[in-house]
Amino acid sequence: MRLEGWHIVIIIVIAILLFGAPKLPGLARSVGQSLRIFKSEVRQMKDENTTSGADGDPVEGRVVNNPGTSAPHQGPAAGHTPPPGPNTGSGNPPANP
Repeated sequence: MRLEGWHIVIIIVIAILLFGAPKLPGLARSVGQSLRIFKSEVRQMKDENTTSGADGDPVEGRVVNNPGTSAPHQGPAAGHTPPPGPNTGSGNPPANP
């Protein structure tokens, strides 16, 4: 379906009826401003992608222990409770002989 001249005229007439003649310049201005902002954001994103890709060689991630530092002590995980002892059936602790 191709738009012909009379299609565009009908669309303009409907826009004037819906929005009113006084509001159309402001509407066109805000649409133009929104498009400018959108285009500048897209351009900025493209620039960021090209500069971040050209930073240099890719880096391979490895875990390395430095000889001057010691590894931190890793205790039990937080919230970890030790397994319960043997269940004697009573709520009292076992007697010492």
